[in-house]
Amino acid sequence: MTSLVLTLTETLRYKGAIGQWSWVLHRITGIGVVFFLTLHVIDTSWAVFYPALYVEAIATYQTPLFTVGEFGLVACVIYHALNGLRIAIIDYKPVWWKYQQRAAMYVLGGTVIILVPVFILMFGHVLKFYQDPDSKVLGLLEVIRAQLPFVAGFAVAIIAALLLSGLYGLVRGTPAATPGAKYVPKGSGIERFWWRFMRMSGILIVPLVFGHLAMMHIIQGVFDITVANGSVVGSTAANVSGTSVEFVANRWGQLVAGVAVWRIYDFALLAMVVIHGFNGLRLVLTDYTSFSPFLKRASIYLCVIAAVILLTLGGLALLSTIDSSAIEIAKHATEALHQ
Repeated sequence: MTSLVLTLTETLRYKGAIGQWSWVLHRITGIGVVFFLTLHVIDTSWAVFYPALYVEAIATYQTPLFTVGEFGLVACVIYHALNGLRIAIIDYKPVWWKYQQRAAMYVLGGTVIILVPVFILMFGHVLKFYQDPDSKVLGLLEVIRAQLPFVAGFAVAIIAALLLSGLYGLVRGTPAATPGAKYVPKGSGIERFWWRFMRMSGILIVPLVFGHLAMMHIIQGVFDITVANGSVVGSTAANVSGTSVEFVANRWGQLVAGVAVWRIYDFALLAMVVIHGFNGLRLVLTDYTSFSPFLKRASIYLCVIAAVILLTLGGLALLSTIDSSAIEIAKHATEALHQ
């Protein structure tokens, strides 16, 4: 962990220019987005597989703690997206790196300009919810209890990655160094591929992510998806039961020329963001575990395990059907929650 400690201490001590702080913010915001992405994909899949748990998850998102987190998430996404575009554009044209400081300032300014109206609109949804006397807000202990399965899941994934890394080391062993041998970086071709992928996928993700944020956090936020007989963004159906499960069912069930457009949209978003996000996390983790081949392998395995699980879980949910029985379960869970 020495290099991670040095990163934190030297970042504060070095007092570098805007480029250094852009690098730090890009990593912090990226990690924040990946963390939320993990929670979001898992709990959204519950709308299909465990409707009662999805009702509880949405109720958790409607608490003050997660409301603050939602605002932070939106800020992270917007900054990370704009700064990612800056990196991709300047990398495409290296001669433009002389403008990187000015571009970094534009990113900060653009982030603030976008966030001001976005936060105002989001706060309107929050205020309306908390002013409603019928709104049910979970207590802090209930929120903590709801996160325990995620903590357990993270722990299992970390243990699995460590075991796989240890097993690989036992089977393959540590290759002995050959005196005088020329060092040739292995996997450089693969890394060049991922370097290009991160920039190309980052550009493609921006309209998908911004569209999702606009629909699910600004036009109709988490506080609006549990309104009885409420509208469903992107759908012509109404959320009659006022459950989050029916909201998802109506949105995914919306057909345009016989095509489930939002399922395709969400699948494209899922695939691009998961692969982009966990490859970015791999780069961060391997930076801080480079001193140990064991931990470096474990970091890579952890990212692969998490990405495969999320892609599989999210993909199965998008391919499944939310039937009337799931909505009934959600209705009973909502009633129990408000007792």
